Amino acid sequence: MEVLYCPLLKLREIAERLDCRLQGDGEIEIRRVAAIEDAAEGDLTFFANPKYHAELTRTRASAVIAGELAEGAPCAVLRSPHPYLAFAKAMELFADLWRPPPGVHRLASVDTTATIAADASIGPFAAVGEGARVGARTLVHPHVTIGRGAEIGEDCVVHAHASVRERVRIGNRVIIQDGAIIGSDGFGFARTPEGAHYKIPQVGGVVIEDDVEIGANAAIDRPAVGETRIGAGSKIDNLVQVAHGVTLGRNVLLAGQVGIAGSTVIEDGVTLAGQVGVAGHLTIGKGTIATAQTGIPNSVDPGSFVSGYPAIPNRDWLKSSVVFRKLPELRKTLAELEDRLRALESKLESK
Repeated sequence: MEVLYCPLLKLREIAERLDCRLQGDGEIEIRRVAAIEDAAEGDLTFFANPKYHAELTRTRASAVIAGELAEGAPCAVLRSPHPYLAFAKAMELFADLWRPPPGVHRLASVDTTATIAADASIGPFAAVGEGARVGARTLVHPHVTIGRGAEIGEDCVVHAHASVRERVRIGNRVIIQDGAIIGSDGFGFARTPEGAHYKIPQVGGVVIEDDVEIGANAAIDRPAVGETRIGAGSKIDNLVQVAHGVTLGRNVLLAGQVGIAGSTVIEDGVTLAGQVGVAGHLTIGKGTIATAQTGIPNSVDPGSFVSGYPAIPNRDWLKSSVVFRKLPELRKTLAELEDRLRALESKLESK
């Protein structure tokens, strides 16, 4: 794990800011956050997974964030009922807070009809189209394209080479990673009598609600009519495809290379692990979890835990996967039994 540096902080100050119970010397000075196996004097680390208990007992860190029942730390401890969450907040304390000054860089291209908040920052070679709006404290990095009539809210970060297409609406505190495309054309074609594919104009909208993060090189398409919507608090990993007219609920997690076909509804709190594929015009019920590489051709009930293709309950998939590995052996055994059966039938017929 990369280590992060900032001015020294007293351990008692960190405990107060993280709402942790301090066990040890509050005057210890912490200079960085580090992984438990790499930490040294002056470092803060964390312990949340029991399988790393051996590393906890021999860590050289000056302090560790741990749960209320964790034992064996040879250093000061910040006790928290949610140590991983406390660790995430500690990372914020030590994160690189650099940002460019507000204003429009002289090498940016901003249409005269665009509205840019006074404390927003538009980087070099960014392009902001006609009638677009960029909210307060939003940071637009170099080479970003913001299309005609697009709206970006407050406290957003749009990283280099991202494209926010025309009329896309983005809420507050949204993070868009490098190369993501928001509002690209949906994959919609009508077949002509001659067998050619006639493009259907994709003129619908895309709405990204508050506190969403969109990973690098992800693509979120617009539909021909209606809208594609990403619900508040949802997090989308790199290389994810969200097709035209899809609706994601709140706090959805989409891991790398997930693909969701058009007009599907993903309800609140769904988690789709890496390379999950979801067919179109389905509903994936609230709280569903699909493990990596699951293929989902049918709607899924709320609270389901599914795996495999076609997706079935995870427990059934685990049982089936054991059988899959034994199929060659079972086939051989079946062939031997068939041979024995034929031999017995021949003997009976000859009598």
